[in-house]
This record gives sequence, C-alpha cells and structure tokens, in this order.
Amino acid sequence: MHADILVSSLMATHVISTAAEAKLADTIQCMIDNQYSCMIVVENDRPIGIITERDIVRLMGLFITNMPQCPILVADVMSVPVATISGDATLFEALVISTAQKIRHLPVVDTDGRMIGLVTQSDLAKAHFKIYDNQREVIEHSVSQRTKELMEANEELKSLSLVDALTGLGNRRAMEVDLEHTHSQALRYNRSYTVALFDVDHFKLYNDCYGHKAGDDALRCISRHLQGSIRTCDRLYRYGGEEILLIMPETTLHGALILADRILASLVELKVLHEKSSDGVLTLSCGVASQVEVNGYESWEGLVDLADRGLYASKNNGRNRTTIIPPEDAVDSSVPRMHGIYQ
Repeated sequence: MHADILVSSLMATHVISTAAEAKLADTIQCMIDNQYSCMIVVENDRPIGIITERDIVRLMGLFITNMPQCPILVADVMSVPVATISGDATLFEALVISTAQKIRHLPVVDTDGRMIGLVTQSDLAKAHFKIYDNQREVIEHSVSQRTKELMEANEELKSLSLVDALTGLGNRRAMEVDLEHTHSQALRYNRSYTVALFDVDHFKLYNDCYGHKAGDDALRCISRHLQGSIRTCDRLYRYGGEEILLIMPETTLHGALILADRILASLVELKVLHEKSSDGVLTLSCGVASQVEVNGYESWEGLVDLADRGLYASKNNGRNRTTIIPPEDAVDSSVPRMHGIYQ
C-alpha cells in the first residue's frame, strides 16, 4: 500500500513562493497574512532555498541580542540548500527523508527540478497512520481465522515501519532511502557527507558464551550508547546483524574520525563484560569514508563499500579501532574488500 501512494497525491499544488532578491519584510508579511509556516525561495521555478518560522525566530534572536543591521533581502536569511523530493517518490520514501533529516516542509519537484507542490511532515504522518489503522482493522477482523488476508496485512504493517524492532535504530530499508536521498542531494548541491560502519568485535564468541538473549541485550546497549553519542543531525541505522551505519552530514573525515574514536573509547568505559575478548569487555571496530565535493562516488553503495573496507582493516589490525580510507586511496587494491559477518 505504501508503494502505491505517491507524494504527488499528498502534496499541496497551490504554493506561493518568493525570490532570493525579494524584500524580507514583504515575504514575512505574506507568511503572516496567509498563515504560512514557510516560504519556498525559487529561481526559474526551481527551489533554491527556504524560509521557515525557525529562520525568522533565529533572526529575531540575533537582532535582539546584538542589534545588527536588519537583513533586507530574502537571500540574507534563507536556509540553503533546500531538500526536495520527486513527485514520483513513495510515501515511505518521503517519510524516511522527513523523519531522518527532521524536515517539516518538502518542496516537490518534477524531473527537471521545477517545483510542482509542497508536502509537509503533517501530511505524511496523517497518510501513514491512516494506512496503519486500516491494516490493523484488517488484522482485528481476521484474527479468528488465519487467512491469507491476515498474513498479507501483517506483512504490510511490517513494511510501514521505519525502525528496527530489536535496536530501535532505523531499519535497513529506511537506511537505503536515506542514503539515496542524501547522496543525490550531495551530488546536486556539491556537498559532502561521511559514513561510519561499526561492528561488534567477537560477537559470535559473545553469543556462544552468554547466549543469544544476552547478545540481543548487548546490541540494544550499544545502540543506546551510539544514540547518546552523536549529534542531532546524525542518523543511525542497523545495517545488518551486528553492524550499524552512521550517516554524518556536512562532516569531514577528520571530524568523523574524532567522533568514532570517542564512541569506541566511551564504550570501553562502560565495561560490558566479554570474557572471550582479549580486551575483556565489549568493543567496536569502525570504518569511515567520506563523499567529497569533487570526484566523489556516483552512488552511495561505493561510499559504504569504502567504509566496509576500512572496517575490515580495523578488524585485521587488532579491532577496537577506527580506520579511514581517504577518497584518493579508494581504488588502492592493497585495502581488501569484505562483506558479511565479522568476527
């Protein structure tokens, strides 16, 4: 059902926009008169920025505190770049982008990048919960008989979720949508972002020693630790098994290395017992890779593969460490490739 609902069917098509060279006072007055929470800034019908209530509040705070000269033009205060979504995107894809990146307003564009509408987080949430409730009704009506309809409804409910049931992190399906959008935005606006791939060291030995329930508890513990260690703009996903992927927008390799090393060190300080590990406690290994503005990867898969190679190097060099592979070394055959479960 999610796949059948397109953003174009949910968006508002009557959208008043403004220009970067427009007077800021006129734009704010238009927002007040029409009770708009945002205004899309366009150039040749293409979204280039956005002014939201938050931008105006931030501006007023700056003005009250420092009393600078008040900005005159929209271009002086608009947020750039603006995240957009295709009218052909599905409700699920829009939900992932809106939720992961904390975006309340998504301009909808056609294949040429021209704005054709606007969809809000509220629009997406209403559609999502309507489908969810409908599927729950099907299950409740079918609960007395294990019919094909009941099984299909159960599968649909699972597909509505953005979250991994065990860890509480984003699930693999949501991760792929987020990465696809993040990467396309990076290519379009010539921006950078960085990913880190974490893996629990000697996790098979941990499960063998303490049991799979304890292993699940350990994954929950590590997930909470990661969530408490990152910035609000960063996003975490369960990549698979005991692997966790971290997306860090507008972050350099050096900045990501500092954060990853801090995460690894603070996990050791938690002293989660792992008697089969040489460290005596649960540890993580990590690989980090960055999408750069020039000569970056054409797809996110290549970037994640590079982080995966860094993770393998960390495992191969003693574990409980972070390895970064600079983009210029991405084709270096001396850095092995490996996918799957690490020990």
